[in-house]
Amino acid sequence: MKIIHVKENLGLPKYRQIIQSVEKSLMENRLKIGDRLPSINKVCLEFSLSRDTVLFAYDDLKKRGIIYSAPGKGYYVKSADVNYIQHVFLLFDELNVFKEDLYNSLLNNLADKAKVDIYFHHFNLDMFKTLIENSHGNYTSYVIMPANFEHIQPCLKVLPRNSVYILDQMKEDLCDYPAVYQNFRKDMANALETATELLEKYKKLIMVFPNEKQPQGMLHGFQDFCSKYPFEHEVIREVSNRSLKTGEVYIMPSDRDLIQVIKKAKEQNLKIGIDIGVISYNDSTLKEVVHNGITTISTDFIGMGEKLADMILNKKQVKIENDCRIIIRNSL
Repeated sequence: MKIIHVKENLGLPKYRQIIQSVEKSLMENRLKIGDRLPSINKVCLEFSLSRDTVLFAYDDLKKRGIIYSAPGKGYYVKSADVNYIQHVFLLFDELNVFKEDLYNSLLNNLADKAKVDIYFHHFNLDMFKTLIENSHGNYTSYVIMPANFEHIQPCLKVLPRNSVYILDQMKEDLCDYPAVYQNFRKDMANALETATELLEKYKKLIMVFPNEKQPQGMLHGFQDFCSKYPFEHEVIREVSNRSLKTGEVYIMPSDRDLIQVIKKAKEQNLKIGIDIGVISYNDSTLKEVVHNGITTISTDFIGMGEKLADMILNKKQVKIENDCRIIIRNSL
């Protein structure tokens, strides 16, 4: 049973004929998951093709997740789903409700044109590097969320330059890559400036900036705002050992700190939005209802997914700064 057919003067590149032969064999159940494909040498000899032509075809099928290579053994069928034109490697730092919105938006906008494999590096640089190294050659597009890692451009060099997209945080050494990103410094400063009149009702602004996971731009944006406006202010790492005081506004990138402040306010009989102010980062449905509404500074994660899908499907090499706004609720 012949799997691959290549004809002269067909008006279709020969590597494309190889790809279509494999796809047709899968659709007609003549090839099944786990089956071995004809070796590169065998296809070259049978159809008088260069090794590069056959390798190019097999690499395309491999990137789309249809076949895989076993070193020293050959190529085998991995998936019978041939409808996807894109196979996307998606590397997140972690999964939370906001990233879930982004992920679902990306999937919905890619629709049936792409398959997405999602991975998480959990802010571990070694894991980040290993996942990228292992992904090389297995995907058509690579979406990378670099978090706070610095100087990672050498690590990305193993990936095809025009297939890499940077997501969420932008770094100086990554500025040549297409990206959909947040400008955390500008977004924080602009959001607080929008709320200046409400903030003036309070005595002191306190930013809770717990660890290296948070984008440094948030802290710099807070400092920019406090340099421009004469607010008493302070940056702390945690609130667990702190007693809240009337007249303070707490600005918190982390939801864990938000929960701590809400609990402490209850214990101290302080009313949020009256005795103390609260601003959280990243909006969610829950924050709309907790304590009659928590004020948030938030980017549009659904819009971020839409933009990223469009860039992947249309191979756009652009950088897009995602929209951000402050949503004023009763906590301020």
